[in-house]
Amino acid sequence: MSLLELIARADERGLAASGVACLDRCLPPPEDGDDPEPLRTLWAGCESGADWAGRLDAAYAALEGAAERDATAARVRTLLGAAPRGFDAVPLRAWADACSLLALDVHRESDVPAGDGAQTSGDCRTGGSPGCGPLVTGELRRQIRILESLAGTTGAAGGGAGLRRVLDLSTEGRRVLRAVMSRRARGRSAPTA
Repeated sequence: MSLLELIARADERGLAASGVACLDRCLPPPEDGDDPEPLRTLWAGCESGADWAGRLDAAYAALEGAAERDATAARVRTLLGAAPRGFDAVPLRAWADACSLLALDVHRESDVPAGDGAQTSGDCRTGGSPGCGPLVTGELRRQIRILESLAGTTGAAGGGAGLRRVLDLSTEGRRVLRAVMSRRARGRSAPTA
């Protein structure tokens, strides 16, 4: 099943968690004085939507400093500000879709140049990943795994385990992207002989 099909079938919990996970992977490393986990409060609300609007406000406020320094953090903060205040599937679906595109765009910006035939982030979501770089392909797979994980753990018994799995997948993806960005930054600052 393609990523777009999974987004179309996901429930409120799946949409909220996949959206938060996408934004979480895009965040730059925190600087001194920043909240090291500014979206933590949102993760706690993904299961039932408890105080969803208040949690969005807290995450939005926590990213103020980072957004002033970093363009990607500003994009994440913009999406937090645009998130639906109610925990309903229809508006959350549009928001999760926008979060998915942002995560793929951020990965594409850091990816190995894929040449003139490279697909756009939107094209990569329709099924398969020919023409997408390795970072985008990995992110696409991660988003699919997250939505499949959440779909397979509905109800009170599996809900917490499903969200823990999503958090683990997202943390792994964030480490991968940050490592690539760090290597690129070191490569740009290395003196040439």
